[in-house]
Amino acid sequence: MPTVLLIDDEQRSLDAMRRTLEEDFDVLTASGTEEARVQLEQREVDVILCDQRMPGVTGVEFLREARERWPDSVRIVISGYTDSEDIIAGINEAGIYQYILKPWVPDHLLQTVRSAAEARTLQHGLARMDIELRNGTPPLRAKSQARLAQARNTFDFDRIVRAPGSPLDAVCEMARRVARHDLSVLLLGESGTGKELMARAIHYASPRLTGPFVVENCAAIPDTLLESELFGHKRGAFTGAVEDHIGLFQRAHGGTVFLDEIGETSPAFQVKLLRVLQEGELRPVGSTRSIPVDVRVIAATHRDLEADVRSGRFREDLYYRIAGITLAMPPLRERPGDIVPIAERLLIDVAAQLALPAAAFDDDARAVLVSYPWPGNIRELRNEIARALALRDGPALHAAAFSRKLLNGQAGTHAEGMNGHALPAVGTLAERLDSIEAMVLRETLLRHRWNKTRAAQELGLSRVGLRAKLQRFGLEDVKDKP
Repeated sequence: MPTVLLIDDEQRSLDAMRRTLEEDFDVLTASGTEEARVQLEQREVDVILCDQRMPGVTGVEFLREARERWPDSVRIVISGYTDSEDIIAGINEAGIYQYILKPWVPDHLLQTVRSAAEARTLQHGLARMDIELRNGTPPLRAKSQARLAQARNTFDFDRIVRAPGSPLDAVCEMARRVARHDLSVLLLGESGTGKELMARAIHYASPRLTGPFVVENCAAIPDTLLESELFGHKRGAFTGAVEDHIGLFQRAHGGTVFLDEIGETSPAFQVKLLRVLQEGELRPVGSTRSIPVDVRVIAATHRDLEADVRSGRFREDLYYRIAGITLAMPPLRERPGDIVPIAERLLIDVAAQLALPAAAFDDDARAVLVSYPWPGNIRELRNEIARALALRDGPALHAAAFSRKLLNGQAGTHAEGMNGHALPAVGTLAERLDSIEAMVLRETLLRHRWNKTRAAQELGLSRVGLRAKLQRFGLEDVKDKP
């Protein structure tokens, strides 16, 4: 597991970054540069993530020192100040891999650190390959083939969890057929529907599978930095650009570039991206020469790009360039049959990551999972499972461990009340009150695992009164219904 060192003088920020990264990395933390130096002297660190504003020394200044003393580590700087020329000027002096803007997004932070760790692995692999080629030894080729086979197996379309007959089957089949041809692909879908996972599956099923797979979230970086990040820049292009910087498109030469949230880019940047895609070459910032690049672009967005084209927000010519093939990732609410298989897979993964014993859902828990529309898709499902694991009181996961919104089972069609309950947004007063009463009854029974005596006591009803209300709302036998 790669090792990441987080440096920040704010403990809350350190804790937040640690929680975001600890599932995928061995995370070290330091509240200052002195503590960081001790950690770097004692451990081999793959990625250094450093805050810019710290007492005594800036993040760029420390990473400049780290480049000299620990050159093998990949360096990332994070800051909430976008107008500081010192940061941009120091990026190349410190050999910084990427710049992250506050407030950072957990998914973007995680993906950036993953890419940095992969870059370090690639650098070491190339170094080993050079040594072995000089010595006339071929073991690296066998190891590379084994790693490639493992990646293909991990990101195979059949490994995308779903139930038999899932709406995702048709998407995967089309993606499998498209992967063989060097066409651009546009993935449409809400956040958390698995667009990046699908992009990786396409890459590893394509003739480019031996090339790099590079990811960039276009919504997480300002335009001024996005162009440099993707296309690179030349020494002297701006104040502090003391050496050439190779962009992600050049790093992905022969492979695939995944541009997430491409719909969030500005029209000015879209013009520059279109030129690269049309001509198959790029011009780094500050350069007078064009560099040929051979990449496949897979783009993704949660926006309705056709509507954005009609409104003039997104360039029509760029849209048709990236939408060689369009694949729509259905949200979780449109494939309820997939919810339980995905939840059971997440249950295994989350339990292992949290070092908790294995668990299983009971029937009530499965019924609650299926009845909820999951506006946050798989990310929201994962969070609920982590909560349930933390709150469980035995080997089985009961519905009572889920949040109240899941027990209501009505998210997305109600307004939120002051007490956290979902309130019906339409209907007469009597209909709304009936709906609220039915939700309270159902939630109470789920929390008490259908013990009607305890539920009646909590609600201040007799068992006869509770039974009458259950019959009125059709809840008398709901526990026995799948």
